[in-house]
Amino acid sequence: MSDARLHLVPVRSREAKEFVRAWHRHHPPPVGQIFSVGAADEAGTLRAVAVVGRPVARHLDDGATLEVTRTATDGTRNANSLLYAASWRVAKALGYRRLITYTQEGESGASLRGAGWRLIASRPPRAGWHTPSRPRAGHDNDHVARFLWQAP
Repeated sequence: MSDARLHLVPVRSREAKEFVRAWHRHHPPPVGQIFSVGAADEAGTLRAVAVVGRPVARHLDDGATLEVTRTATDGTRNANSLLYAASWRVAKALGYRRLITYTQEGESGASLRGAGWRLIASRPPRAGWHTPSRPRAGHDNDHVARFLWQAP
C-alpha cells in the first residue's frame, strides 16, 4: 500500500473487530478488549487497528499489564508501528505499567522494533489448548513458535 500520512483515530470495539475480521492474516477478532485505536489516512479511511486487552496468559494478568491482542492493517506502511507506540502511550496514561504482545515464528517483528519494543522471550510451539478436563477446538496457530515482546 502507499506511504499515506496517518493519524490516530478512536475505534469502537465493533468496528475494530470488523476490521480484524477483514484484514488479519491468521486470527479471528479477540473476544474482549480494554481499548482499541486506529490509524486513518488524510481522507479519513481506516487503514489499521490495534486491540488491547487483558493478557491471554493468566499468570501475566496481574492488573498492571495489558496485551496488544490484535493488530490488523490493509498494508499501509508504518501503520502497525504507529499503533504499537500509541497503544503503549494509552496504556501508560490509564495507569498500566507493562504492555506486551506476541509474534509468530516467521513474522519479522519490524513494526515492534520500529516502535521501540524489545523481544523478551521465545515460546516453543504448543500442541494446542485441548485437555480432557477442558475440551477446546484447535486453532491454526497450534504447533507454531511464538515470541514475546514488551513495550519500552
